[in-house]
Amino acid sequence: MKLSVCGKGGSGKSTIVTLLAKEAQARGYQVLVVDSDESNSGLFGMLGFDKAPIPLLELVGGKRKVQRVMRSSFSSGEEEYQMNVLARKEIWIEDIPPEHILKEDNLRLVCVGKILQSLEGCACPMGVLSREFLKKLRLKANEIAIVDMEAGVEHFGRGVETSIDSVLVVVEPSLESLTLAEKVKSLAAGIGINNFWAVLNKVASEDIALKLRTELKKRGVNVVGTIHNAPEIFEACLEGHALGKGKAAKEAGEILDSLLLKM
Repeated sequence: MKLSVCGKGGSGKSTIVTLLAKEAQARGYQVLVVDSDESNSGLFGMLGFDKAPIPLLELVGGKRKVQRVMRSSFSSGEEEYQMNVLARKEIWIEDIPPEHILKEDNLRLVCVGKILQSLEGCACPMGVLSREFLKKLRLKANEIAIVDMEAGVEHFGRGVETSIDSVLVVVEPSLESLTLAEKVKSLAAGIGINNFWAVLNKVASEDIALKLRTELKKRGVNVVGTIHNAPEIFEACLEGHALGKGKAAKEAGEILDSLLLKM
């Protein structure tokens, strides 16, 4: 299964990715987390690693090389979603060079690339690489890939989700988040992804959860589960250490079990 986790900025995408990855790991799955968010730099710490892996962007020669490939491809009439920068026709987890993948037991982490400095330009090369990497990624029966997408919906425009099996949108208590969930559902359906659900996050009460579920139902969005406000999550994110066990982890486990049953 390749699961894309998306949502508005600050909704808690990386938290949900981490919780789901840890629960899948605990259930014996081989888990690959793909950090495809070029702006959030804290995912590796949330997963329990002490450093980030060398980005896959460096594996293909860096951002400038990908930009050259893009310019050449545009000149020849290719669309962005048709571009290729990886030499391999298919990629298995064990094919990824060790410096580009972090490992802890049956948990793996790769990072596509990050924006590191001012005036660096757009994140388009990361989008091209994300799309192609996910398209060529092959998974065995006991392997799960969970992708932390960039905030918003631009990744849909780049075709990053075209090789994804399921999309999970993180919804926090805000109108902007509700509206984005409806938009993401439409975009996912537009590329043939019918496995689409919302997960409620940062929920302070059952009244708020009910209001969110009601509004999402009006928009045709099914909710697969809820993560309530959890002090241990806020503390871990504030101090930059790994997410531990607690109520949120239990709720994430229930969400993962539901997702696996629906696949």
